[in-house]
Amino acid sequence: MTDDEVTDDTSARSGLSRRGLLGLAGLGAGVLGAGIGVGADRAVQASATGSSGAQATYPFYGKHQSGIVTAAQDRLHFAAFDVSEGTTRDDLVGLLKDWSYAAARMTRGEEVSKSGATGGSLYAPPDDTGEALGLPAAGLTITIGFGPSLFDDRFGLASKRPPRLIDLPSFAGDNLDDAMSGGDLCIQACSDDPQIAVHAIRNLSRIAFGRAGLRWSQLGFGRTSSTTRGQATPRNLFGFKDGTANLKAEDSALVAKDVWASASHGADWMDGGSYLVSRKIRMQIETWDHQSLKEQQTVVGRDKGAGAPLSGGTEFSAIDFHAKRDGAPAVPTTSHVSLAHPDHNGGAQLLRRGYNFVDGNDSLGRLNAGLFFICYQNDPENQFVRIQTALAANDAMNEYVQHVSSGIFAVPPGASRGGYVGETLFA
Repeated sequence: MTDDEVTDDTSARSGLSRRGLLGLAGLGAGVLGAGIGVGADRAVQASATGSSGAQATYPFYGKHQSGIVTAAQDRLHFAAFDVSEGTTRDDLVGLLKDWSYAAARMTRGEEVSKSGATGGSLYAPPDDTGEALGLPAAGLTITIGFGPSLFDDRFGLASKRPPRLIDLPSFAGDNLDDAMSGGDLCIQACSDDPQIAVHAIRNLSRIAFGRAGLRWSQLGFGRTSSTTRGQATPRNLFGFKDGTANLKAEDSALVAKDVWASASHGADWMDGGSYLVSRKIRMQIETWDHQSLKEQQTVVGRDKGAGAPLSGGTEFSAIDFHAKRDGAPAVPTTSHVSLAHPDHNGGAQLLRRGYNFVDGNDSLGRLNAGLFFICYQNDPENQFVRIQTALAANDAMNEYVQHVSSGIFAVPPGASRGGYVGETLFA
């Protein structure tokens, strides 16, 4: 158990706000449907236990938000939102309270409200969409973040923008889609059941109706990194083990040094939080698949089977950058592992939580597939930006990948029991 995984408890809040109920009903601010709220005292709770083997539950409340060092689940639904025009600061706080209330329930395997999918009025839309009825929580975590644009002049937050919540620079080779980048708010929903992750984002989007709208979202499958030592290293769509050298939850000293923000970093309210960077990376699958095994391993810098570095050893052997083969570095200086390694980036490390994605195919019949990269750190300028600058300039893998979406978000500390994510910002 990591220090963000403390015992959870029932929220002190009695339920969703009136605005949250309006959102679930698909109504804007104004008229409250006649039947909404009827039967709100009737709890209809999905079981959080069962026999499917997907019974893990993680607490919503704690020092840190779950979903960062939590053992990476197998599925992802990530969503970015823009706050709607006319939404006030109080409305925004209300939204965060409603999201936190519903998220706490869903991570326990419950519906978004007590009346849920079937316990409300027959004459109003149900509070919960219902597709998760009967399913366990499946390790659901819901992690909420704030984009740089939230700190403009709309909500009086400009002076609270953390100095480490930078605007990401443009990198060589970027081909970003603005419509699939950025956002005022983000939610990362991870679960071992894709239907649970989708249910979470779907219902949180409904709750936001009238206060924030979905800007873009991304589904992911097959985690591409391990965040605990108990997990095997997964493979990405290039067929290689990915994230062998990732930070692990058990590396508590390194996690404290490189992942968690502290008050000394310039924003008291972020103490215990972190910074999330997302990058959607399109992989040129068909081109890659035509390359020889030698070429693929030279690009990555590791053996494709065992994942060992080309300097020798096993998957977790330290990379020997001085080793030679035929008079040249055994691990090429332009290989991905060399350029991303902490030894070549001033010691910079990241905690990665990426996922594979396949979004159908393009007009040329090629798979629209790749990696939805997510990483956490406490200093994006000196961690992600430093590493990505080196990769963008010289990585041999650039011939086979293209970055098409980008985002950065301040992920505040976990909510106090019965409180809400962002309470330290608005205190």
